Amino acid sequence: MTDQRIRVLLAEDEANLSQILTTFLRGRGYEVTPCPNGREALECLRSETFDVALLDIVMPEMDGLEVLRAVRSEPEPPEVIIITGNGTIETAISAMRLGAYDYMSKPYRMAEIDLLVRRAWEKRQLLRQNQVLQSRLSHIEASPEVTTRHAPLAEVLGVVERVARSESPVLISGESGTGKELIARMLHRMSERGGPLVDVNCAAITGPTVEAELFGFEQTNSHGTIERKAGLIELAAGGTLFLDEVSELEAKVQGKLLRALEQGSFFRVGGTRKVEVSVRVVAATNRDLAALVAEGKFRTDLYYRINAIALELPPLRDRRVDIPMLAAEFLRKFGGANPPVLAPDALDALKAYPWPGNVRELRNVIERAVLIGDGRLVRATDLPLRAPGAALAAAAAGAPGAGSLSVSLSDLERRHIESVLNQTNWHQGRAASALGISSKTLYRKIREYGFNRPERLG
Repeated sequence: MTDQRIRVLLAEDEANLSQILTTFLRGRGYEVTPCPNGREALECLRSETFDVALLDIVMPEMDGLEVLRAVRSEPEPPEVIIITGNGTIETAISAMRLGAYDYMSKPYRMAEIDLLVRRAWEKRQLLRQNQVLQSRLSHIEASPEVTTRHAPLAEVLGVVERVARSESPVLISGESGTGKELIARMLHRMSERGGPLVDVNCAAITGPTVEAELFGFEQTNSHGTIERKAGLIELAAGGTLFLDEVSELEAKVQGKLLRALEQGSFFRVGGTRKVEVSVRVVAATNRDLAALVAEGKFRTDLYYRINAIALELPPLRDRRVDIPMLAAEFLRKFGGANPPVLAPDALDALKAYPWPGNVRELRNVIERAVLIGDGRLVRATDLPLRAPGAALAAAAAGAPGAGSLSVSLSDLERRHIESVLNQTNWHQGRAASALGISSKTLYRKIREYGFNRPERLG
């Protein structure tokens, strides 16, 4: 037997036969869960993970074929072996068409069951290994998500490469648009985990449904049937759970998330059975989590739980050495087969601009410049840079009357956002796009700076 315990569900309504089979399989080293009827078997299959399911076709409440149909739609179904009585071979063949691994006819030999269970488990393992290999091949072939000539960021990327294969939680901090999601994807791509990357926007899941979104739910419908929906954490099983804007999680959810991460299990909303999952947590924030902890707005224990490895991404204004390279990359992306090039004055303007929206804003600026330019050369006049950036560029160049360099970055950002809002008639979607930030980040900035929508706009 393998060192890994093979988990088997046995659905058999004949009590004596169920006990004999359970005793035999446990003696062979399997972990066996017996169920007396089809409905209870389906409950177990939906709430726990099994490698192989032995299903008797004739059972009370719900027969084996009904269980098979239902379980095949689950995210990671077990291999199913159908047990048939005399005269039910045609039914067993139908089960094979529904996706069963094999079938056995009563009476059967115990050695036959042992062999079939082991072969079914081996098939499942091969399928999983194939998925992992395909994932690793795509990881190898994928291009790097982040490129830089900025030494501090290059150091961060080196840490990413070293810790990617560990199970340790990672907290990525940095301003909006600095590439936190790209780093999360890089961590997942380079990891050994074969499961998916599930992106959870913590700022977007608020209110009464947040727990159901994260942990899933169970409820009984009008027909008396239990309905289940897997939450985002459950969907990330075997992979990476990316908690973007983790600082926005509500206090109650923070506590439940902490327990789930510490125990590796949780209950769905309304559920009574534990759901066990293995996920690697990567969190991101554009706020000072340590300060929020000190203010009592974020749980201390959750902060330390997700902060085993801390990565901080520099803003684009601190890595101006990367601007020519990034701009050229975006020109190739949006310029087609013969992308335009940057004129010297355009490159100077890009280097001098404060980039409150960071790399995301640079990407949007280049995309718009390509669209409105003549297709051969991008000039400074083609760049949709806003007035605060031009003022700072002039000041940096020492232009007379440009103003003082003592103006704070926060004040420049405030003026910049206010200017864009006014130019777009306070259409927050267009303003966010022009700024190169997300709508939710713009909404937070509006609250932070105390902006009020002009009455004339309604």
